[in-house]
Amino acid sequence: MPKQNLGRLDRILRFALAVWWLGPWAPIYGNVWIDWVMFVVAWIALIESFTAWCWLHTALEIDNKDQ
Repeated sequence: MPKQNLGRLDRILRFALAVWWLGPWAPIYGNVWIDWVMFVVAWIALIESFTAWCWLHTALEIDNKDQ
């Protein structure tokens, strides 16, 4: 498993975003393409909130685990 690089607040915010976008409160824009992108981003945010690892943070060498 990759090294954790997300802090507690970051994980909470990603989880909240995922719950919002995957739940019944998700905004619907009427454009199927945008709705699918939001769905995929929400799942990625949910997975990252549980694993505490983000590939983009790794690529940019950002480590905010201690924040």
